Parts: sequence; structure tokens; C-alpha cells
Amino acid sequence: MRRVFALTGAMVLAAALAAPAWAETTLRISLQLPLKSHLGQNLVLFKDEIEKTSKGDIKVEIYDSAQLYKDNEVPQAVGSGAIEMGVASLTRFAGTVPAVDIFYVPFMFNTDEMVRKATAPDSPVRGPLDEAILGTGARVLWWQAYGGAIMLGKGEPIRTPEDMKGKKVRVFGKTLGKFVEVLGGAPTLISGSEQFLAYQRGTVDAGMTGVSGVQSRKLYQVMDSITVTNHADIEFVVLVNDAFWQGLTAEQRTLIQAAGRKAEISVRDAMAKTEADAYADAKANGMTIIELSPAEIEKWRAASAPVLEDYLAASGDLGARVAKAAESLR
Repeated sequence: MRRVFALTGAMVLAAALAAPAWAETTLRISLQLPLKSHLGQNLVLFKDEIEKTSKGDIKVEIYDSAQLYKDNEVPQAVGSGAIEMGVASLTRFAGTVPAVDIFYVPFMFNTDEMVRKATAPDSPVRGPLDEAILGTGARVLWWQAYGGAIMLGKGEPIRTPEDMKGKKVRVFGKTLGKFVEVLGGAPTLISGSEQFLAYQRGTVDAGMTGVSGVQSRKLYQVMDSITVTNHADIEFVVLVNDAFWQGLTAEQRTLIQAAGRKAEISVRDAMAKTEADAYADAKANGMTIIELSPAEIEKWRAASAPVLEDYLAASGDLGARVAKAAESLR
């Protein structure tokens, strides 16, 4: 009897020693950009913070450069629970929540002050969008600033709206596609991880992205010029599967939210320097940077005005609500 008791005690002790390993929680995050990109480094900041504050209870694994999922696959992957977390361009939700494209209505958010107000967690613009996205099974943890949208040209530079006529243009959202159509171009929806090859092969004549993407994806190797239109505010969202989230302890959720908020503030505050460094890098690698005057920007704004009407027609009551909220921020 004593021997049985001793064996049982040893088994209990072994199980107790092994318990921390079983209790450990792992967050896998899918990212389409390289880890060295500013969004990748923002995830590293989150990883370091949460592993420190949780004292190793929560581990983070980052799968960058679309190793697991392309940008357009992330919302479904996270919403279904195929992966715990992922980063996706906000516009990837436009199919289920058309109102998210308020950030891609041309020149809607034309100042840094407006962008900060609109993307704040308690904003009347962001709040309803986060809530609507939750209905897909994915919860927004934080937003990642990606800067203003710029135009990329090859050969003949793009300076005026007329220069868009007849061109095949890489876009990353439906509303941006409408922007190209209104200006007489032909939009082609291409994932961020695939745009280098699209430019290299001549699948498209021009494109749009954030200038930091020119640097991290080395787009200066396949494109010649950047036109600084800043016609849209590019935002990415860091998502977590909501069913997985609800299964975490209250303490774990608090720690993750705090680390996410720290990461969000960091990436937003660093955006100006990130863009300045990217423009300098593009210029150093031979690209022509075309700065537009206020009068030239106004021509772009006027030419693209019909896009707002199309957005309102497509996004219903929620779109009207966030568009009104956006206007109130001016």
C-alpha cells in the first residue's frame, strides 16, 4: 500500500511540475509583410511586451511575408479560428462591412489630426467599424498606421488625374478601384505580397501603396516614380479570433489589450518618421518623387468627387453614419 501511495505521489508531483507547460498560451500571428517592415517591427514590440508582462504565460509566434496566409485570406482565417491572430488591410473587410472603406474615399482624411481622431479607439468613426467586424468572428485588437496612399509610375510619371486614363492600376480595395475608374483607368486588385511581380511583369502600368511598402518590398527595383497624392489613409488591423479570445482568462485579455494599445500608440507616433525615411530610401534608390501643389491636389480631389456618392450607395446606413462622423471631425 505504501509503495502504491509513493508512486501516486510521484506522479502527482511530476504532473504539477509539468503544469506550467500545459498552461502556456500561444498566439500565432499571420503577417503579409516582411518582419523588417514597420508593421512587422510593431508586432515584435507586441510580442516582447506581452511575453514580458505575462512572465512567459503567453507566447507569440509571428509568421511574416505571407508564409501562412495572404492578406485577403487573413479575415476568414482568423474569423474561422484557423489561426489565433492575423494582420490585414482594413479594406479586406469591405465585402462584409462595406463601410470600412470610408478611409479609402479620396481625400476624406486629409490631415494627420483628422486621421488620429478617426482612428482613436473611442472614435465615432472607428468604434462602429470595430463592432461590425466583430460580427465576422474576428475581434480588432489594435489598428496599425500605414500612412497615406501614393501613386507609383513606370516610364511616364503620373502628375495629373488625366495621366491615369487608359492605365492598368494596381489597387487594394473596391473604393480605390472606383477612384481609378472615375479617373479613366482600369483597376486590378492585387495583394500586397504579389505587387512586386505584377509591376515587374507589366501586369499593371501603375499602382498605389503606402511609401513604407516601397522600401520594405523594394518596389524601387520595378517602378520609377512616386506621386505624393496621399489620397487615402491606409490602415491595417490586428485581429484575434473572438471564440479564442473568450476562452482566455480575464487577466490574459487585460495583458493582451494593454500590449496592443502600447503597440498602436507606438506605430501611430512613429508614422511621420517612417514615411520620411521611406521617401529618402526611394530617392536614394533612383526613384523620382513628385510633390504636388495645393492647386494640383485640388484637381485630383475634384476629379474623384463621385467616389463618395458610390461609397454611400454601397455602404448603407453604417456608411452614412461613419461618413457623417468623419465630416464632424473637420
